[in-house]
Amino acid sequence: MVDIFEIFGELSYLGIFLALILVNASPILMPPSWIVLTSFYLLDPSLNVVFLAMVGATGATIGRFFLKKISGLFRKFVGEEQKSNLDIIGDYLNHKKYGYLLASFLFGATPLPSNMLFITYGLMRAKSIGIYVGFWFGRTISYIIMIYFGNAVLQPFLEIFEDRLTGILLIDGVGIGVIVLFASINWTVLITQRKIKFVKPKIWRF
Repeated sequence: MVDIFEIFGELSYLGIFLALILVNASPILMPPSWIVLTSFYLLDPSLNVVFLAMVGATGATIGRFFLKKISGLFRKFVGEEQKSNLDIIGDYLNHKKYGYLLASFLFGATPLPSNMLFITYGLMRAKSIGIYVGFWFGRTISYIIMIYFGNAVLQPFLEIFEDRLTGILLIDGVGIGVIVLFASINWTVLITQRKIKFVKPKIWRF
């Protein structure tokens, strides 16, 4: 892992930018991007924190754009009932002026794994510039905070990832579970009646 950081780190901001694109374009088996960015800074403290955060946020946003596009290709495998549910929540967010922007900002500004959000966006075929604007601003803010407190917050997480990427697999498992849960909510009932009801959790059809 250190060798990879050194290879990309030799290219300075360009290398970091490319690394963040690759990390965020992958749906699974990647460490949280704030850990990657903070590690680059710890290897080279001469990097400007704010500019580094902006470069990282730009790479992360482009990577998530690719992830959303790739995820959209798998919509044909989604069950009809779940597909209808995703369309309903998509229409709901489309009618909210800042719906996508706020949702993306909240995920971007917190340590929540955003891969599940963009996979869901892809399955919904969501189309809104607010998706990327909100995510970019959220990521920039969270990256600045994480980089400044890098030594304090990074070490506990690195201990989680020491044993064959156990932490990464755990985060990915939680993310997949959330996607299944999200697609199984009856959004028509929730939006119109303010009641939580689930449909049969059958996501994939072959």
